[in-house]
Amino acid sequence: MKYILNKRTFIRWKIYIDRARMYIGYINFFMIGFVFLKTFKDTQWGHYIYENYYFTFPIMVVLFMVLSLILGFVDTKLGFREEEMRNASQTNPVQREMLSLLRDIKAKMEPDNK
Repeated sequence: MKYILNKRTFIRWKIYIDRARMYIGYINFFMIGFVFLKTFKDTQWGHYIYENYYFTFPIMVVLFMVLSLILGFVDTKLGFREEEMRNASQTNPVQREMLSLLRDIKAKMEPDNK
């Protein structure tokens, strides 16, 4: 009889939860924006924003998206993601082993070792 609950099942569930957490993070990101706007409700700008709700909120959403894309673009251009990936791969024992094996193969293929 095959066990339904095994290590691979738990790993798959963890991956599903991690993916869902990413999407929940997007929702949370937008909700923080709306909470931020709500703090301006009693100001002069806030009165204008909330009086013209159907006009200003779509503009705010588009502006929020554009600013998010710009921030992501700058982050990518500065190379933060690549450096994070490099650090993560150096601490991953499987990737370290693969790198070691690749170096061994490269050393064997060099003309000096033939």
